Amino acid sequence: MLGLMQDWPLLAYKIIDYAAMQHPNRRIVSRSVEGPIVETNYAELRERALKVAQRLVADGIRPGDRAATLAWNTARHLECWYGIIGAGAVYHTVNPRLFEDQIAFIINHAEDRVLFLDLTFVPLVEKIATKLSTIERFVVLTDKAHMPRTTLKNAVPYEEWIAAADGNFSWVEVDENDACGMCYTSGTTGEPKGVVYSHRSNVLHSLIACMSDNFRISSRDVALMVVPMFHANSWSLAFSAPMTGATLVLPGPKLDGASIYELLEKENVTFSAAVPTVWLMLLQYLEANNLELPLLERVIIGGSACPRAMTKTFSERFNVDVIHAWGMTEMSPLGTFCSLKPETKGLDTEAKFDLMMKQGHPPFGVEMKITDDEGRSLPRDGKAFGRLKVRGPAVSSAYFKGVGGQILDETGFFDTGDVANIDELGYMQIVDRSKDVIKSGGEWISSIDIENIAVGHPDIAEAAVIGVRHPKWDERPLLIVVAKKDRTPTKDSVLEFLKGKIAKWWLPDDMVLVDEIPHTATGKILKTALRDRFQNYVLPAARGEAARAGS
Repeated sequence: MLGLMQDWPLLAYKIIDYAAMQHPNRRIVSRSVEGPIVETNYAELRERALKVAQRLVADGIRPGDRAATLAWNTARHLECWYGIIGAGAVYHTVNPRLFEDQIAFIINHAEDRVLFLDLTFVPLVEKIATKLSTIERFVVLTDKAHMPRTTLKNAVPYEEWIAAADGNFSWVEVDENDACGMCYTSGTTGEPKGVVYSHRSNVLHSLIACMSDNFRISSRDVALMVVPMFHANSWSLAFSAPMTGATLVLPGPKLDGASIYELLEKENVTFSAAVPTVWLMLLQYLEANNLELPLLERVIIGGSACPRAMTKTFSERFNVDVIHAWGMTEMSPLGTFCSLKPETKGLDTEAKFDLMMKQGHPPFGVEMKITDDEGRSLPRDGKAFGRLKVRGPAVSSAYFKGVGGQILDETGFFDTGDVANIDELGYMQIVDRSKDVIKSGGEWISSIDIENIAVGHPDIAEAAVIGVRHPKWDERPLLIVVAKKDRTPTKDSVLEFLKGKIAKWWLPDDMVLVDEIPHTATGKILKTALRDRFQNYVLPAARGEAARAGS
């Protein structure tokens, strides 16, 4: 027996239709690439997105074709997303922080036909233009007055391009399972791999994100979308903000502490989301200038582990709730949120902070388990840790063009590449990436745990831990730190700070002070570069043994 409900396809462009109908005058504020802060609303954004779709179809773009964007978070970029999917095409967000050859590779691999780009990236694209074999037109996201002279073929200013459309257009009809967006991973070995989102997966994922234990975003919120739209599908905010009618604030190219604070204060922001490095810059700016955050209620912190010190500063100094989140490009990307369940009500303050260091519990729509190397499920006791695997309606089933072959196990679960544990209440904690976990004397040491505690030291701005060779234990942890301005952390003071907070045998064997720690294109610590740099590093114990052997 079938249900007798209407067939109402879950199509992503229906989100902007809803926002324009129910919240037409809700503001969208952008810091433009040209400089000024500009304002529009959901009704106007939909009208312009229709023109984008109309122009794309007129230019020969057909359902399933890919259109790339290389742009900051602005209303124009958001118009492009909805216009591309409204033409039946697929938006492909390109991360400008990748290497030039990687950018050329993913544009060619995706077979993008059109590239929308901000003024910032014209010089970059000019360098690689001859390598872009499938691009037919470059649309520069500016007006005629600001259009630069460029060698890019068929380049046109965005405002002139859409002015040729009258907006008398209907969205192209597609199936809810058709491709809607693409994002290439940056965390895999080898060349980046393409993750393809469907209309259905984007709509379901955004509905999940809006739930009360997750973003809990509503039309009463003013949402500052700091996380770039080119990072893992914008963490759904390009869809979940208009889906709820939230006022949307877009920071453009300026993500420094002063610029973020200006928008937080001027626009009365209540909700925001970003990676820890952005929040670190903001907190340093607030501290240096003795500033407050009177209206900000909560922040989502993901992309990499959130340091305990950062959570405590937001909570105790600024009365801002921190929701630790975890996910990955292959998950659209949100997988867990560390909201507090009723069972945690009796915990004291420090125990709650302990819990908030975990990545959180999965929402409805994400199934999660940990297994050993043979695929056997491990207990949810908060102690056993193993391979983290997931499945759900917004989790990848394969990479674009079949790259990497079969990525699901026999029960349909995707191996995330993370090592984790899950406790009795369902809270998951990442122990490490499977490739980054330190194997010492047959036991595993979590580099992430040591890093999160180390950055709580008053003299340390950032920390990374890698395994280096040891003659007896195979690997031992090396702590690499960046000092705060005008501070000089010593090895003895840092090791003393770590004592009692981690197992004694987890204590790093040495510490190195560096000017900066390298990061990936998505802001995560680049452990491969650190391992290459310190591959011949000799620990003090090994030096001692070598000296004894030579005497």
